[in-house]
Amino acid sequence: MALKSYKARGIVLGRLKYGDNGVIVHILTDVVGRQSYMIQGVKPTARGSKMALLQPMFTVEFEGLTSSKMSLHRMKDVVPGIVLQSIPFDVRKSTMALFMAEVLYRLVRENEVAEGLFDFVWGSVAALDHIDEGIANFHLWFLANLSRPLGFSPDNEYCDGAWLDIRDGHFTPHALLPSEALTPENARILHDMLECDVRYLGEIGLNRAERVEFLEAMLKYYAYHLDSIRSVESLRVLQEVF
Repeated sequence: MALKSYKARGIVLGRLKYGDNGVIVHILTDVVGRQSYMIQGVKPTARGSKMALLQPMFTVEFEGLTSSKMSLHRMKDVVPGIVLQSIPFDVRKSTMALFMAEVLYRLVRENEVAEGLFDFVWGSVAALDHIDEGIANFHLWFLANLSRPLGFSPDNEYCDGAWLDIRDGHFTPHALLPSEALTPENARILHDMLECDVRYLGEIGLNRAERVEFLEAMLKYYAYHLDSIRSVESLRVLQEVF
């Protein structure tokens, strides 16, 4: 069986136990899009186990292996990508990471390669690990900016008091039906999130009620374009924590 190999960077989206000593790991990669990898002979509690590296939103570098005879890719020589300093140890950040991983798992299809998506997500992991201010707003910033590589971010200039028509992604001064739009309040927050450098996310002053309302508005926006967002279970946890 002739194997083809490739070097890749990846971001772990989740994993599923397979048999007694195997797992299937879902990874967003920079070269082959989202892929599923079979890893066999795994003992999760063993010293040096690969499983320590394959947690949601952990970044890795590895060699991928594939052939026409295999339904799933394989991987070897897995090493850390970004060496995370805070996400594994900060419950707020690890909660955010679980949300990000589940959103990407639900929204990005197998084999899909969206231009700019990988670089945005890789950078988002680095940003979340580094920031100290504005953590409670990070999932909102992530959802707002994820709409860019997914292809439905607003495509015209914002003006004060504008609504956002979720059907075509246009800011408009004209009032719209609530089912078809983001209100001026939420449209302004979306604009702020899209314009904000993540290092200054703490300067966007939102209270808990505003965060919950904006998150629900973004879910409506996403659901119009990608219905699978409705099944993201970790959203409830975020709404309770932040």
